[in-house]
Amino acid sequence: MDDLYREMIVERFKTPLFRGHLEPHDIFYEDDNPVCGDHIEITLQLDETGHVRAAAFDGQGCAISQVAADLLMESIQGKPLDEVRALTKEDLLELLGIELGPTRLKCALLSFKVLKAGVYGLDKTEA
Repeated sequence: MDDLYREMIVERFKTPLFRGHLEPHDIFYEDDNPVCGDHIEITLQLDETGHVRAAAFDGQGCAISQVAADLLMESIQGKPLDEVRALTKEDLLELLGIELGPTRLKCALLSFKVLKAGVYGLDKTEA
């Protein structure tokens, strides 16, 4: 089963579904992992009821950080912000479906950290 998930990660890394930058956007946040240099930014568009109408990420880094961001953006499509705020790191790790060591765990959780900061209103102004 692990091989199937690894294959999915490689394929998703090569052809992410949610890579990009949304303009206009309602939520923007970015951050990086200074230990390994991974960088993720997210942009979200909300509808009039506060549901995620569109979500995108951009950045660079290892396959785990990029695939985690792509899967996370997919998983929040159509969800209300309250539900996005309630997501846990376990939810993201379940999406990935593989065991991760401590170093890879930090890579995987970068997009989760960025998403949470964005939906809780810790706005960063774009340069």
